[in-house]
Amino acid sequence: MIAIPALDLRDGACVQLVGGEYACERVRLADPRAVASRWAGLGFRRLHLVDLDAATGRGGNREVVQAILADRVLPTQVGGGLRSAEEVGGLLRDGANSAVVGTRALEEPAWIAELAGEFPGRIVVAADVRGRSAVVNGWARPLEGDFLALVRELSRLPLGGMLVTAVHREGRMEGADLPLMAEVVRHATVPVLAAGGIASLTELRGLAAIGCAGAVLGMALYTGALEPRAVAEEFAA
Repeated sequence: MIAIPALDLRDGACVQLVGGEYACERVRLADPRAVASRWAGLGFRRLHLVDLDAATGRGGNREVVQAILADRVLPTQVGGGLRSAEEVGGLLRDGANSAVVGTRALEEPAWIAELAGEFPGRIVVAADVRGRSAVVNGWARPLEGDFLALVRELSRLPLGGMLVTAVHREGRMEGADLPLMAEVVRHATVPVLAAGGIASLTELRGLAAIGCAGAVLGMALYTGALEPRAVAEEFAA
């Protein structure tokens, strides 16, 4: 299993939000490019880059995203407000290894099927989950239907993976939702990346044991609750 640092962009800075709430910003670092280089220097082998402003309709950080991709310090998966094949294609041409798509992918099966067919192996679907229900539009609205049925349906596509975030744990360092991730892994046939609340090496080992392909880490790395070099050494691939 690979550990992947998250680099969340807001107003040109790298931030970490508690529970995804803009009013609850706990970490702010002014130079995102330096942050990406630091993660590479500590031994991480992939980066998860998210434009929070684009994702929430508050603007965007396209120039920062392009600069980080141009630096090529780490293979990078990029998400945040991607709603068209043109936007996805542009990111991949700019140097992203994969594009992370969320709300539209969950709401429009025909669109994500076409997108995955156009860019096989390079699309990661982000499924944000509260309890056992998917939520969309910045976690504001629950998606009707059985989440695990959605996982099975998405698994039929040539995706690069599925990123499942336990939003009820996000940014709180209250522990990974191992039962949720185990259910997803049992129903998925594409690589599963876990996120939300991960705060210890024990939890990372638990995610690896149930078959997760990766874990996206945020608050615990930025606050030092997890020692970055130790994580990078143990979960390098």
